[in-house]
Amino acid sequence: MWVAAAAAALAVGVAAPAHAQPGMAGTHSGTQTLLKRALEKSPGAAVYAGDANGGSWSMAVGTGVTPGNKPIGPDQPFRAASQTKAFTATVVLQLVDEHKVALDSPIEKYLPGVVDGNGYDGNTITVRELLQQNSSIPENNAPKPKRNADGSYTLENVVKDGLTHAPNGKPGDKWEYSNTNYEIASLLIEKVTGKSIGDAITDRIIKPLGLTGTTYPRGGDHTLPGSYVHGYDGGRRGPFFLWIDNSTSIEPSEYSGSGAAISTLTDLAKFESALVGGKLISPASLAEMHKTVVPTGWPAGYHYGLGAISHTLSCGGTAWGHAGNVPGYASWTVATSDGRYASVVNNTMTTTAGDNNDDLRFQILDAAICGD
Repeated sequence: MWVAAAAAALAVGVAAPAHAQPGMAGTHSGTQTLLKRALEKSPGAAVYAGDANGGSWSMAVGTGVTPGNKPIGPDQPFRAASQTKAFTATVVLQLVDEHKVALDSPIEKYLPGVVDGNGYDGNTITVRELLQQNSSIPENNAPKPKRNADGSYTLENVVKDGLTHAPNGKPGDKWEYSNTNYEIASLLIEKVTGKSIGDAITDRIIKPLGLTGTTYPRGGDHTLPGSYVHGYDGGRRGPFFLWIDNSTSIEPSEYSGSGAAISTLTDLAKFESALVGGKLISPASLAEMHKTVVPTGWPAGYHYGLGAISHTLSCGGTAWGHAGNVPGYASWTVATSDGRYASVVNNTMTTTAGDNNDDLRFQILDAAICGD
């Protein structure tokens, strides 16, 4: 149902105080200012940041549930959306380390007959190109896979639906962000490991790192655990915002390894820190992950590796991580090789014309890492 945020929401969006973790060092005024900018388009926003030596802190503005005044906490679960791609790419690179997959081998070697027809030839598309988003497979902006009786989807049908869109060129020639690439990578993981993509991610990353707030929901399970961050779709009606709670309307099997995971700010920061710190894949595989291309249509300064987005920080160093957008949630987590990290979420994906919500979120991350 629609929730009219009205004047109360405007008060939250413009003048809401920042709620800081007790004992955080510094005022982080720059971070606070940018977080409040996010409130122009969402009920709430929060950031969690720190480094390997100096501890961690968090800050929140607005609310994680509306109507209400409950700031988003760093340990509250939310839909991590495309941050899942970093988990999926990590598992593929673990399989590379185990000599079960080769990055420059064609996907046909592992999934015979899957990427075939409609202009596609799995013999010409490599595993690397899937993860790098330059496989020639475009984004599937209006997925319509065949549903199961319970409303969920098989991964095979999701992939098949994605491949109904014709190639955008030759493999390796053009960069285009595409969930279908990571859904095919999910199938690859399932074929090689003999486990579902969710179980592979859980057994190889979630459990070993002790990510207790992170889950990979089964198809048909629309719930979120515990006291979760509510996610909203909405729009402006004159001077008011109208929000609809979208938290439990997402079918996870529609996204699989491209965006199904549920996590928290603290867990995502822990994951990216472990990944960049070399605790999940070999130095050689991490170097492959960090070989980047310039993503078409993104603001200057961003680069895309194998399930990894990079950008230089204003205070020096390179931040590595991934963003996530799904109806109800927009998030991003980064970490650096010297132990700095930050994770941000706001509880809507709503943007205004001409506004780049991803770029604002990176500015928040940069301020959290580099500010006082």
